[in-house]
Amino acid sequence: MSKFEKTVKGDIQEISGKLDEDILNSAFSMSLVDQSYDSYGGCSLIVKVYDKYYMRNSSRASLTLTLFSKGDDVFISAIGSGGGTGALIRFDWGAEDNMTSIIEDSLYKMGY
Repeated sequence: MSKFEKTVKGDIQEISGKLDEDILNSAFSMSLVDQSYDSYGGCSLIVKVYDKYYMRNSSRASLTLTLFSKGDDVFISAIGSGGGTGALIRFDWGAEDNMTSIIEDSLYKMGY
């Protein structure tokens, strides 16, 4: 498992849209599995789950992206999981870190 978290200032919908674009453009085999959105009392929550196929070891890795906003503060959490081989010893070939680095790089390009 790999995790990246950061709080930034901005519009949650704009940030989510740009992250979504960068994630889906990061690899041909990357896809959005599902998403959920809710808001209540000035707070908004967006959860998206992505999936990527890795040919090198015939496995799949997932990226769970959570964005929570209150006002213009947006908390972003990205968790990469899977992509490994082996039942007892998990060896993921860097797939999990690759998934979360997409978020880190995208936020950097946005100026965060």
